Amino acid sequence: MTKIKAQVLEGILSVIVNAALFAAKLWVGMLTGSVALIADAWHTMSDSLTSIFVVIAAKLASRKPDKEHPFGHGRWELIASILVAFVLGVIGYEFLTDSIERFQHKQEAVYTTMAIVVTAISIVVKEILSQYAFYLGRKYNNPVITADGWHHRSDSLSSVIVLIGILITRFAAGLWWMDSVLGMFCALAIFLAAFKIMKESVSNILGEEPKKELIEEIIAEIKKTYKDDLHLHHFHLHNYISQKELTFHIRLEKNETIENGHKIATEIENMIEERFNMVSTIHLEPLK
Repeated sequence: MTKIKAQVLEGILSVIVNAALFAAKLWVGMLTGSVALIADAWHTMSDSLTSIFVVIAAKLASRKPDKEHPFGHGRWELIASILVAFVLGVIGYEFLTDSIERFQHKQEAVYTTMAIVVTAISIVVKEILSQYAFYLGRKYNNPVITADGWHHRSDSLSSVIVLIGILITRFAAGLWWMDSVLGMFCALAIFLAAFKIMKESVSNILGEEPKKELIEEIIAEIKKTYKDDLHLHHFHLHNYISQKELTFHIRLEKNETIENGHKIATEIENMIEERFNMVSTIHLEPLK
Protein backbone atom coordinates (compact mmCIF):
# COMPACT_ATOMS: atom_id res chain seq x y z
CA MET A 1 0.00 0.00 0.00
CA THR A 2 1.35 3.43 -0.94
CA LYS A 3 1.48 6.49 1.31
CA ILE A 4 -1.41 8.15 -0.51
CA LYS A 5 -3.60 5.03 -0.43
CA ALA A 6 -2.92 4.66 3.30
CA GLN A 7 -4.00 8.26 3.87
CA VAL A 8 -7.20 7.83 1.84
CA LEU A 9 -8.02 4.54 3.62
CA GLU A 10 -7.54 6.06 7.07
CA GLY A 11 -9.62 9.08 6.09
CA ILE A 12 -12.56 7.08 4.73
CA LEU A 13 -12.53 4.69 7.71
CA SER A 14 -12.49 7.65 10.08
CA VAL A 15 -15.44 9.35 8.36
CA ILE A 16 -17.63 6.21 8.54
CA VAL A 17 -16.80 5.25 12.15
CA ASN A 18 -17.00 8.79 13.51
CA ALA A 19 -20.33 9.49 11.82
CA ALA A 20 -21.81 6.44 13.56
CA LEU A 21 -20.33 7.40 16.95
CA PHE A 22 -21.52 11.00 16.53
CA ALA A 23 -25.13 9.87 15.97
CA ALA A 24 -25.05 7.64 19.07
CA LYS A 25 -23.43 10.27 21.34
CA LEU A 26 -25.69 13.09 20.16
CA TRP A 27 -28.80 10.97 20.72
CA VAL A 28 -27.76 10.12 24.28
CA GLY A 29 -26.63 13.68 24.95
CA MET A 30 -29.99 15.11 23.91
CA LEU A 31 -31.86 12.53 26.01
CA THR A 32 -29.85 13.43 29.12
CA GLY A 33 -29.49 17.17 28.40
CA SER A 34 -25.71 16.86 28.89
CA VAL A 35 -23.50 19.55 27.38
CA ALA A 36 -20.49 17.32 28.00
CA LEU A 37 -21.95 14.45 25.97
CA ILE A 38 -23.12 16.78 23.19
CA ALA A 39 -19.68 18.45 23.13
CA ASP A 40 -18.09 15.03 22.99
CA ALA A 41 -20.43 14.12 20.11
CA TRP A 42 -19.45 17.16 18.08
CA HIS A 43 -15.80 16.54 18.86
CA THR A 44 -16.32 13.12 17.29
CA MET A 45 -18.14 14.66 14.31
CA SER A 46 -15.22 17.04 13.81
CA ASP A 47 -13.09 13.93 13.26
CA SER A 48 -15.25 13.12 10.25
CA LEU A 49 -14.92 16.64 8.90
CA THR A 50 -11.14 16.74 9.34
CA SER A 51 -10.83 13.27 7.84
CA ILE A 52 -12.39 14.70 4.70
CA PHE A 53 -9.47 17.16 4.71
CA VAL A 54 -7.15 14.14 5.00
CA VAL A 55 -8.61 12.54 1.86
CA ILE A 56 -8.55 15.80 -0.13
CA ALA A 57 -4.96 16.52 0.96
CA ALA A 58 -3.92 13.03 -0.13
CA LYS A 59 -5.24 13.67 -3.62
CA LEU A 60 -3.60 17.11 -3.87
CA ALA A 61 -0.27 15.92 -2.42
CA SER A 62 -0.08 13.03 -4.91
CA ARG A 63 0.13 15.39 -7.89
CA LYS A 64 3.42 15.25 -9.77
CA PRO A 65 5.96 18.11 -9.61
CA ASP A 66 5.35 20.76 -12.25
CA LYS A 67 6.96 23.97 -13.50
CA GLU A 68 5.39 26.08 -10.75
CA HIS A 69 6.05 23.50 -8.01
CA PRO A 70 9.31 21.68 -8.84
CA PHE A 71 9.46 20.05 -5.39
CA GLY A 72 5.99 18.51 -5.67
CA HIS A 73 2.78 19.20 -3.76
CA GLY A 74 3.51 17.26 -0.57
CA ARG A 75 3.09 20.28 1.70
CA TRP A 76 -0.65 20.13 1.08
CA GLU A 77 -0.49 17.60 3.91
CA LEU A 78 0.82 20.28 6.28
CA ILE A 79 -1.86 22.72 5.13
CA ALA A 80 -4.50 20.06 5.85
CA SER A 81 -3.00 19.53 9.32
CA ILE A 82 -3.30 23.25 10.05
CA LEU A 83 -6.94 23.18 8.93
CA VAL A 84 -7.52 20.25 11.30
CA ALA A 85 -6.00 22.26 14.16
CA PHE A 86 -8.09 25.34 13.29
CA VAL A 87 -11.35 23.34 13.27
CA LEU A 88 -10.43 21.80 16.61
CA GLY A 89 -9.73 25.23 18.09
CA VAL A 90 -13.12 26.61 17.00
CA ILE A 91 -14.95 23.57 18.39
CA GLY A 92 -13.05 23.79 21.68
CA TYR A 93 -13.92 27.49 22.08
CA GLU A 94 -17.63 26.88 21.44
CA PHE A 95 -17.89 24.16 24.07
CA LEU A 96 -15.80 26.03 26.62
CA THR A 97 -18.11 29.05 26.47
CA ASP A 98 -21.21 26.82 26.52
CA SER A 99 -19.94 24.93 29.57
CA ILE A 100 -19.19 28.17 31.43
CA GLU A 101 -22.69 29.46 30.68
CA ARG A 102 -24.29 26.24 31.97
CA PHE A 103 -22.15 26.46 35.12
CA GLN A 104 -23.32 30.03 35.74
CA HIS A 105 -26.97 28.95 35.40
CA LYS A 106 -26.43 25.78 37.49
CA GLN A 107 -27.80 23.50 34.74
CA GLU A 108 -27.63 19.80 35.60
CA ALA A 109 -27.69 16.69 33.40
CA VAL A 110 -29.31 13.36 34.30
CA TYR A 111 -27.17 10.47 33.03
CA THR A 112 -28.58 7.06 32.10
CA THR A 113 -27.09 3.59 31.72
CA MET A 114 -27.18 4.08 27.95
CA ALA A 115 -24.89 7.11 28.36
CA ILE A 116 -22.34 4.90 30.12
CA VAL A 117 -22.52 2.19 27.46
CA VAL A 118 -22.21 4.57 24.48
CA THR A 119 -19.34 6.51 26.08
CA ALA A 120 -17.42 3.33 26.93
CA ILE A 121 -17.82 1.97 23.40
CA SER A 122 -16.64 5.31 22.00
CA ILE A 123 -13.47 5.23 24.13
CA VAL A 124 -12.48 1.77 22.87
CA VAL A 125 -13.29 2.47 19.20
CA LYS A 126 -11.53 5.86 19.14
CA GLU A 127 -8.40 4.48 20.78
CA ILE A 128 -8.26 1.72 18.17
CA LEU A 129 -8.60 4.34 15.42
CA SER A 130 -5.87 6.50 16.97
CA GLN A 131 -3.45 3.57 17.23
CA TYR A 132 -4.15 2.63 13.61
CA ALA A 133 -3.56 6.23 12.48
CA PHE A 134 -0.32 6.48 14.49
CA TYR A 135 0.86 3.21 12.94
CA LEU A 136 0.19 4.42 9.38
CA GLY A 137 1.69 7.84 10.18
CA ARG A 138 4.94 6.25 11.38
CA LYS A 139 5.09 3.70 8.58
CA TYR A 140 4.57 6.22 5.78
CA ASN A 141 6.05 9.28 7.56
CA ASN A 142 2.75 11.08 7.01
CA PRO A 143 2.00 14.11 9.28
CA VAL A 144 -1.65 14.34 8.21
CA ILE A 145 -2.47 10.79 9.32
CA THR A 146 -0.58 11.41 12.57
CA ALA A 147 -2.57 14.62 13.12
CA ASP A 148 -5.78 12.70 12.55
CA GLY A 149 -4.53 10.14 15.08
CA TRP A 150 -4.11 12.88 17.69
CA HIS A 151 -7.64 14.00 16.91
CA HIS A 152 -8.90 10.47 17.61
CA ARG A 153 -6.81 10.34 20.80
CA SER A 154 -8.15 13.68 22.07
CA ASP A 155 -11.70 12.43 21.47
CA SER A 156 -10.94 9.22 23.34
CA LEU A 157 -9.44 11.11 26.30
CA SER A 158 -12.36 13.54 26.50
CA SER A 159 -14.73 10.55 26.52
CA VAL A 160 -12.73 9.04 29.39
CA ILE A 161 -13.24 12.25 31.39
CA VAL A 162 -16.97 12.24 30.59
CA LEU A 163 -17.29 8.57 31.62
CA ILE A 164 -15.55 9.20 34.95
CA GLY A 165 -17.90 12.11 35.62
CA ILE A 166 -20.96 10.05 34.74
CA LEU A 167 -19.90 7.25 37.10
CA ILE A 168 -19.26 9.73 39.92
CA THR A 169 -22.70 11.32 39.58
CA ARG A 170 -24.31 7.84 39.74
CA PHE A 171 -22.99 7.40 43.29
CA ALA A 172 -23.02 10.98 44.61
CA ALA A 173 -25.92 13.43 44.80
CA GLY A 174 -25.93 17.22 44.47
CA LEU A 175 -23.16 17.41 41.85
CA TRP A 176 -25.07 19.80 39.56
CA TRP A 177 -21.79 21.33 38.39
CA MET A 178 -20.27 18.05 37.18
CA ASP A 179 -21.59 18.25 33.60
CA SER A 180 -20.33 21.81 33.11
CA VAL A 181 -16.91 20.98 34.50
CA LEU A 182 -16.68 17.90 32.26
CA GLY A 183 -17.56 20.09 29.27
CA MET A 184 -14.70 22.44 30.20
CA PHE A 185 -12.27 19.52 30.43
CA CYS A 186 -13.41 18.31 26.99
CA ALA A 187 -12.81 21.78 25.56
CA LEU A 188 -9.32 21.94 27.08
CA ALA A 189 -8.50 18.50 25.64
CA ILE A 190 -9.56 19.77 22.23
CA PHE A 191 -7.38 22.89 22.62
CA LEU A 192 -4.36 20.76 23.57
CA ALA A 193 -4.76 18.54 20.49
CA ALA A 194 -5.11 21.61 18.27
CA PHE A 195 -1.96 23.16 19.74
CA LYS A 196 0.15 20.01 19.20
CA ILE A 197 -0.99 19.64 15.60
CA MET A 198 -0.50 23.34 14.78
CA LYS A 199 2.95 23.47 16.41
CA GLU A 200 4.29 20.48 14.48
CA SER A 201 2.84 21.59 11.13
CA VAL A 202 4.07 25.18 11.40
CA SER A 203 7.50 23.96 12.50
CA ASN A 204 7.77 21.80 9.36
CA ILE A 205 6.69 24.64 7.10
CA LEU A 206 9.21 27.07 8.66
CA GLY A 207 12.00 24.53 8.27
CA GLU A 208 13.61 21.99 10.53
CA GLU A 209 17.07 21.02 11.67
CA PRO A 210 18.09 17.47 10.69
CA LYS A 211 17.85 15.11 13.65
CA LYS A 212 21.13 14.17 15.27
CA GLU A 213 20.44 10.48 14.62
CA LEU A 214 20.03 11.12 10.87
CA ILE A 215 23.32 13.03 10.66
CA GLU A 216 25.14 10.29 12.56
CA GLU A 217 23.73 7.61 10.23
CA ILE A 218 24.78 9.54 7.12
CA ILE A 219 28.30 10.12 8.46
CA ALA A 220 28.62 6.42 9.37
CA GLU A 221 27.55 5.35 5.85
CA ILE A 222 30.01 7.76 4.23
CA LYS A 223 32.88 6.49 6.40
CA LYS A 224 32.25 2.96 5.12
CA THR A 225 33.45 4.15 1.70
CA TYR A 226 35.76 7.06 2.53
CA LYS A 227 38.06 6.29 5.42
CA ASP A 228 39.49 9.81 5.48
CA ASP A 229 37.62 12.38 7.56
CA LEU A 230 35.69 14.56 5.11
CA HIS A 231 34.73 16.96 7.93
CA LEU A 232 31.01 16.92 7.18
CA HIS A 233 29.26 20.00 8.54
CA HIS A 234 26.62 22.69 7.92
CA PHE A 235 23.68 20.28 7.50
CA HIS A 236 20.30 21.69 6.41
CA LEU A 237 17.10 19.79 5.64
CA HIS A 238 14.31 21.13 3.42
CA ASN A 239 11.22 18.99 3.92
CA TYR A 240 8.65 19.12 1.11
CA ILE A 241 6.91 15.98 2.53
CA SER A 242 6.80 14.22 -0.84
CA GLN A 243 10.50 15.01 -1.27
CA LYS A 244 13.30 15.93 1.11
CA GLU A 245 16.34 18.02 0.15
CA LEU A 246 19.51 17.73 2.25
CA THR A 247 22.47 20.10 1.90
CA PHE A 248 25.83 19.95 3.69
CA HIS A 249 29.53 20.75 3.26
CA ILE A 250 32.59 18.51 3.04
CA ARG A 251 36.29 19.41 3.12
CA LEU A 252 38.90 17.91 0.78
CA GLU A 253 42.68 18.32 0.48
CA LYS A 254 43.74 21.53 -1.27
CA ASN A 255 45.49 19.66 -4.07
CA GLU A 256 42.41 17.57 -4.87
CA THR A 257 41.28 18.01 -8.48
CA ILE A 258 37.86 19.45 -9.31
CA GLU A 259 37.08 16.29 -11.26
CA ASN A 260 37.83 13.95 -8.35
CA GLY A 261 36.02 16.23 -5.89
CA HIS A 262 32.95 16.16 -8.11
CA LYS A 263 33.20 12.36 -8.32
CA ILE A 264 33.30 12.00 -4.52
CA ALA A 265 30.34 14.36 -4.03
CA THR A 266 28.26 12.59 -6.70
CA GLU A 267 28.95 9.16 -5.20
CA ILE A 268 27.86 10.39 -1.75
CA GLU A 269 24.73 12.04 -3.18
CA ASN A 270 23.75 8.82 -4.97
CA MET A 271 24.28 6.80 -1.81
CA ILE A 272 22.09 9.16 0.26
CA GLU A 273 19.31 9.05 -2.32
CA GLU A 274 19.41 5.25 -2.43
CA ARG A 275 19.67 4.55 1.30
CA PHE A 276 17.91 7.54 2.87
CA ASN A 277 15.42 8.39 0.12
CA MET A 278 16.32 12.07 -0.07
CA VAL A 279 18.06 14.31 -2.61
CA SER A 280 21.29 15.89 -1.38
CA THR A 281 23.52 18.71 -2.58
CA ILE A 282 27.12 18.85 -1.35
CA HIS A 283 29.31 21.97 -1.19
CA LEU A 284 33.07 21.36 -1.46
CA GLU A 285 35.59 23.27 0.66
CA PRO A 286 39.40 23.09 0.78
CA LEU A 287 40.88 21.61 3.95
CA LYS A 288 42.79 24.31 5.82
